[in-house]
Amino acid sequence: MAQLPKRKTTIDVINEKMELANNADPAPFRGHLGASSIGRECERQLWYAFRGIEHVKHHGRMLRLFERGHNEEPSLVKYLQMAGVTVHDTDADGEQFRYSDIGGHFAGSMDGAGKGFIEAPKTWHVLEFKTSSQKYFNPMVKHGVEKSKPEHFAQMQMYMSWSKMKRAFYLMVNKNDDTLYSERVKYDSSIAKGLTEKARRIITSQNPPAKISEDPSWYKCKFCDFPEACHRDKQPTVTCRTCLHSTPETDGEDGRWSCNFHDIKSLTKPVQIAGCYEHRYIPKLVTFAVAVNASADENYVEYELPNGRKFRNGRLVDGGFSSGMMNGQDLAWLDIPEGKRTTDDLVESLKTQYIGELEV
Repeated sequence: MAQLPKRKTTIDVINEKMELANNADPAPFRGHLGASSIGRECERQLWYAFRGIEHVKHHGRMLRLFERGHNEEPSLVKYLQMAGVTVHDTDADGEQFRYSDIGGHFAGSMDGAGKGFIEAPKTWHVLEFKTSSQKYFNPMVKHGVEKSKPEHFAQMQMYMSWSKMKRAFYLMVNKNDDTLYSERVKYDSSIAKGLTEKARRIITSQNPPAKISEDPSWYKCKFCDFPEACHRDKQPTVTCRTCLHSTPETDGEDGRWSCNFHDIKSLTKPVQIAGCYEHRYIPKLVTFAVAVNASADENYVEYELPNGRKFRNGRLVDGGFSSGMMNGQDLAWLDIPEGKRTTDDLVESLKTQYIGELEV
């Protein structure tokens, strides 16, 4: 007997609506490299996120978790105020405290500033609020934030560096039973300097950093947002940030990107998202082939496949493949329904069906 299709539930609809609202933003990238993520171990992951390698789409449950953490902040502010702490969670303009560095490409928004803690009544502190399940709350109580959540520790170091405060107050709530954990964190200028250098290295690098592991099943890789691009030859999105002609400029404060090919000094975000027909992949992002030749005048990069055949990421009229074709955004020439296309379909087609005809 054929299995009856599963009936949609109210919870299914909630998740669908959350996902629809979240995925409505066409940008596959945020505007900057965040202080909240700079403490992550894998620099390749951070570079991928900064360059917008792909549009990361979260499921409804994760989106609700993010929202719950955000909604918890007013309660934590209230609890601190009940304890006699003076809290500023917005600046003079009523906006969240925001800091930036490296031309505006490295930035973050601080939860607030507080003074009047029993542990140090006269000292202003950076405020950092977090929520946690029991699984991660227990190690936090046992080992502290630096060992348990190095990302959070790094985030506070950057906010202390930017705000010139020398202490941070870390407040975490256990979502299982509402237990609170607090910790005062001391500013370490050498750590902040190292994190800034790390951010600059990621922002200014034209090529992706080395992988943290060659094994996609390694536990840290399994929790990454970019396993397909890193380990399975998935071509990145076609945006200005994955194009070899674009550069993140570091001489201002507005996170400016420029285009060398079109001589555009400042690419707006909509333009960055859209890209253009002259887009050519950063060669190191074409992981299934090796770049062997290039022409700036004709705007192409030539690649060699493992079987020795060659192809160009260039103009179709010259016998090349547009970046859109390589990415799969323009795969009308593949006789496969759009929703069924995979990286394997694309790579195999490039290696066999079409490369033989367009070999250069």
